[in-house]
Amino acid sequence: MALAKSAVAVMLPITDPDRAQKFYGETLGLPYDGMTSEGAPRFTLSGGSELVLLPRPAGTQSESTAMSWEVHGIESEVTGLAERGVVFEDYDLPDLKTVDHICVMGAEKAAWFKDPDGNVLCIHEST
Repeated sequence: MALAKSAVAVMLPITDPDRAQKFYGETLGLPYDGMTSEGAPRFTLSGGSELVLLPRPAGTQSESTAMSWEVHGIESEVTGLAERGVVFEDYDLPDLKTVDHICVMGAEKAAWFKDPDGNVLCIHEST
């Protein structure tokens, strides 16, 4: 099927395009591609995919992980992002516990943070 081999566009709701552009472009280091005709900042992702940040009213964000990047060397990624101002979510639940912002779940490590609008983002690494 063609969908299995197609690049994707991830669309996240944001309330302030300028603030979101700064966070995703400067803080996270994503390549900025400009604004869409609707005033939505657009960023290049791996494999031809893109991230589009749609201006929407507050309260439209998902409480679950909206987007996750696979990384290599999650510990250094967490350190680098924290140095650029990213605040990681820490959990101490029966089935989800972070140590130094990282949770080990079987054969995967993950760390979560939120964008300025409260969208939950993640970096993860297969171990």
